[in-house]
This record gives sequence, structure tokens and C-alpha cells, in this order.
Amino acid sequence: MQRMRILLINPNTTPAITALVSQALRDFLPPESEVIEATGRFGSAYITSRASYAIGGHAALDALACHANIPLDAVMLACFGDPALSALREISAVPVIGMAEAACLLATKSDGPFSIVTGGTAWVPLLREFVSAIGLSDRLASVRASAMTGGEIARDPDGALSLLSTEIDACQADGARQVILGGAGLAGLSKRLASRSALPIVDCVEAMARMTMEAIHHDRQAGHSSRTSPQASFFRANLQ
Repeated sequence: MQRMRILLINPNTTPAITALVSQALRDFLPPESEVIEATGRFGSAYITSRASYAIGGHAALDALACHANIPLDAVMLACFGDPALSALREISAVPVIGMAEAACLLATKSDGPFSIVTGGTAWVPLLREFVSAIGLSDRLASVRASAMTGGEIARDPDGALSLLSTEIDACQADGARQVILGGAGLAGLSKRLASRSALPIVDCVEAMARMTMEAIHHDRQAGHSSRTSPQASFFRANLQ
């Protein structure tokens, strides 16, 4: 595959989370790929509520608008829950891939139900609603979350391993055949947790990378090259 230029949008305001996901992506993207990191200019340090989720969607749109004049091959939305995914797709000239949607779609490629394990109990109803919105409720066994939020897990991943492992093990009793480990703050933990789990683990960063490469390949097959987004330029002008 030719060189890819990808905009990685983290809709919260913590650059360390953006860097964490960017680092994890290196295991799944071709080495010549260019990842442009974009952290939210406003909003929450980590999205943990419906209100911060809504603001995060605005921050994600703002991040795309601020990069409207840069030729891109794709956009990645690095928040498990994909705030403003449809709106980003509406204004983007290139494919926009959401972390949660990609992970759920990858999970459905295998037989049986899947569960989601994430950080922060406030995410449980939000993710149930998200899975329903993308039409996959019939494949969802459960959504479980550790008491530690994703932001707390990112700051202390070693301290979170046993909590996450407990939630993953509980998914087996829920009827899951595999578990999605979801959350930007959990990036890089799938390999460490896989050795502790009897269930296969779907890495949300890997899923996002795989879907992005597929989308870029399809785009290029259709004759499209790296493009800027006039729609995002219009949106940026109206943010002022």
C-alpha cells in the first residue's frame, strides 16, 4: 500500500491519551504511515458522561475543521463511543473511522455474541445505546466497566490490569464468545490481558487500524487520492 496520511482525532483535551493511541497504532499500520495527532482544544480531560460526550463531539468536529487544508487519506476518531461520527463523515472528504464502530464490526466477523469491557461505569448505558444505534444489539452479550475511568487507567495501567481481567472473565458467564477491550485510555493493554483471559480479546485500536486501511484501499481503487475537505473548511469558518 502507498504511503498513508491519517488524522487521529482525540476528542478530549489530554495529549497523553492521543500519544498513547498513536503509539499503539504503530503495531498495526505500515511503517511509512503518517499519523497526524489532533487533541481536543476544549472539553473534558477524559469523556466520562453524556455532557462531556456531547462536548467531545463538537471538539472532534473542530479538530477536523482545523486540519481542513491538509491532504488526508482518512480520519480516525480515537474515542470508544465515537462522538459525532456521522457529523464528521458528513463534512469529511475522506473516510472517517470510529474506534467503537470498527471494533464492533470486527467482533461480528466471528461467530457468537461479544461483550465490551471499558473503563468507567458511566459508559455502560452509553455503549449499550451505541451498539443499538449501529444495529448490533442482537450480538451484544453485555457491557462491563471497571470502577477506574479510562483516564485513570491510562495513568496507572498496571493497577488496572486485575480490575479489567475480572470484568473480562465475567463476560464468559454473560454468554460472550469474545470481548472488545474498548477505550482510548486502554490502548496497548490487550496483549497484556490476553494471557489472563479465556476469551479472545478484540483490540479496538487494531480494529480501527484495519478498517482504516480497508477504507483507504477502497477509496484508492475508486480513483481517489489524498484530499482536503471543503466541507470542513466551511465548518471552520462558521466556528469563529
